[in-house]
Amino acid sequence: MSEIRVNMERLRQDVMDLAQVGRDTEFGLNRRAFTECDRQGRDWFRQRLAVAGLEVHQDGAANLHGRLEFDGERPAVVMGSHLDTVPGGGPLDGALGVLVGLEVLRTVKERAIPLRFPLEVIDFTDEEGRFGGLFGSQAMAGQLTPERIHGARDLEGTTLVDAMAGWGLDANEALGARRDPNSIHAFLELHIEQGPVLDRRRIGIGVVEAITGLFKWEVRLKGQANHAGTTPMDMRIDAFQGLAEFGGEIHRILEEHGGPNSRATIGRVELKPGAANTIPGLATFSLEVRDTDDRVLKALSDACRRTLSSIARRRDLMFEFDVLSEIPPAKCDPGLVELISREAEAMGQSYLCMASGAAHDAQSMTSVARTGMIFVPSIEGRSHSAGEWTNWEDIEAGANLMLRSVLALAARD
Repeated sequence: MSEIRVNMERLRQDVMDLAQVGRDTEFGLNRRAFTECDRQGRDWFRQRLAVAGLEVHQDGAANLHGRLEFDGERPAVVMGSHLDTVPGGGPLDGALGVLVGLEVLRTVKERAIPLRFPLEVIDFTDEEGRFGGLFGSQAMAGQLTPERIHGARDLEGTTLVDAMAGWGLDANEALGARRDPNSIHAFLELHIEQGPVLDRRRIGIGVVEAITGLFKWEVRLKGQANHAGTTPMDMRIDAFQGLAEFGGEIHRILEEHGGPNSRATIGRVELKPGAANTIPGLATFSLEVRDTDDRVLKALSDACRRTLSSIARRRDLMFEFDVLSEIPPAKCDPGLVELISREAEAMGQSYLCMASGAAHDAQSMTSVARTGMIFVPSIEGRSHSAGEWTNWEDIEAGANLMLRSVLALAARD
């Protein structure tokens, strides 16, 4: 087993080929879920599965599956991640995990390695959150409801139902994508770290122990638009000032109610009427808060709501918010953490057991399968940008660690 390695030249070519799909010369990649570029990326992957001689299947949530040794009686060792990107994304976020899974299946097939369990690779739909995030993996985990499906919309107001209909798909069929837990022996995901820890410490592998949860709100502070020159400062009902005060409170909230893995971000702001000489009557902004402990996340949610309510009362503003998404934290399976660590040691590979500050499909899968996750370093911690990259030697080490881990789970003795 130790002599079996992935075909790195083939994996390298896959990465470079897929990186041309959805490319904008100035702003990186844009393969947002259910867009034409997303379709092109999925068509490319479907073709690669077919060329590899794998069984190909698309479920009701539009997850794309490739399978080796199809056998409905035996549970599969499943690998997966996502091919969709954020606007202006990089070539590795999500995609690397899908391509490594494909390469593992091809290597096992070409070597004719006898298996105790079938192998499967999945491209999950809309991990990045155009319609809330983790849609495909939540569908497989049975976490979707009709309300979630019909209430999902993107920031431009397009609904998930309409976006899927544009591909000739019925969004309600996503409820049928739920996977029987008995059909999965284990789930593994390889991903770039998307942070600076491994790169700064010069460690080649991260073995993930816990994955962050998050809540994402759209917050509205409603005041009164008025003339910027004639309205005295003490007579204004300025929605932006409420937003600015809340922004200044974020560090206090994290210090009092958070922990070392807590994060909070205001990433999108819109002021109306939006004129230089008009006091803003409406401030609309996104608030995203993350932590790996569900109790801490609940405390942060309560603290944010109390602080916004207090600011609104004091400034005569109206406070409203909509919950755009809620993703619970998850723990990886201790046995798989130990297995991955043991295989890394056998390779002579440095590794760090760590938490993930980003959400991943793996956390949905923890509810239906024992789940493990492998990180490879991100240069300077850059991700969700055109500057995202990982050295080829780190990609190769991660891919071979995935291969060894899968064989430890699935190969016959």
